[in-house]
Amino acid sequence: METSANSINARIGAIAPSVTLGITARAKEMTASGREVWSFAAGEPDFDTPDHIKEAAMSALLRGETKYAPVRGLTELRSAIVSKLLAENGLSYTPDCVVVSNGGKHSLFNVIMAICNDGDEVIIPGPYWLSYPEMVRVAGGRSVIIPTDERGGFKMSPEQLTRAITDKTRAVIINSPSNPTGAVYSTDELSAIADIVVRKDLLVISDEIYEKIVYDGAEHTSIGSLSKDVFDRTITLNGLSKAYSMTGWRLGYCAGPKSIVDAVAALQSHSTSGVNTFAQHGGLAAMLGPSDAVDHMVAAFTERRELLFGRLTSISGVTCAKPMGAFYMFPNVSACGLDSRTFAERLLNEHNVAVVPGAAFGADTHVRLSYACSTETIEKGMDGFEEFVGGL
Repeated sequence: METSANSINARIGAIAPSVTLGITARAKEMTASGREVWSFAAGEPDFDTPDHIKEAAMSALLRGETKYAPVRGLTELRSAIVSKLLAENGLSYTPDCVVVSNGGKHSLFNVIMAICNDGDEVIIPGPYWLSYPEMVRVAGGRSVIIPTDERGGFKMSPEQLTRAITDKTRAVIINSPSNPTGAVYSTDELSAIADIVVRKDLLVISDEIYEKIVYDGAEHTSIGSLSKDVFDRTITLNGLSKAYSMTGWRLGYCAGPKSIVDAVAALQSHSTSGVNTFAQHGGLAAMLGPSDAVDHMVAAFTERRELLFGRLTSISGVTCAKPMGAFYMFPNVSACGLDSRTFAERLLNEHNVAVVPGAAFGADTHVRLSYACSTETIEKGMDGFEEFVGGL
């Protein structure tokens, strides 16, 4: 019997569980029960972490690097992040403007909690990564979703941004390359957004976790590099999960104005404290080591992208924009006559193919497929996908 003693905080009670993690768990359960499942659900590379990174973590363990780490992260790791941001992104930070957290998701949560007051509005282009609105809600803010579509490359226009701004707007989130659409904003497109941000005195949360995974000559640009004015208003978020296939290591970071980063550090000091010490030594090896494994992984994703795109666009009733970054495709399946949750549930139950319903990303007409999986999974999974759609 429910009583007032075990009631839940209203903000926490309003959180929707992660659909992505739920679909992935369901696929794993089916596999464990003996069914062969072709899963496009998980947003993590299927490659192992490079050996030199694992060896660095093991060496740290063996020499006794097992005690608490500083809340903000190891000094040498934060220094390596500063060097990386300057060399690769044109962003000039100092180590005291960087905090290492337990994955990119944790960094994002910390930042949103640090900047949002009750009633603050955060502008989010949709389709969006499903955790953005939930984090804003927990912080007491309100998400203002700007819808985008295939015709506009799934990118927010300056006009849309301008119309969405009110006197309550606190920040805008930019995710380029994007999860779930694979959209990549050009430098000119980001410059137009930056001009508005500066003029309206907003903050930018720039989620750049997929920056190294781009195709067909597309280039990643950090919005904070475009001018000092926008740099002073930008919190840059990144991590090691995607580029180095280190999803289970839980290493993310944020860099930004010192007042905001100090607030992030204070929050983290009372929640998780510092990140796993020997994992950070592995992260340092990733930051300072060779990039061969990253290049190999992107080359494999490039081949899989071509294969999956060809299969999807050959199916009658399915349309799909070609992603320019990340490792997702976001086909429109509305012509099939099912909402995205029903589509995903039936596809999994009837054909053992796992995809994520687009409703989780604010687009019920679509489903998301990750091609961070084997070519066999793509071929066999698309056989089932095509048969399912044909049957509808």
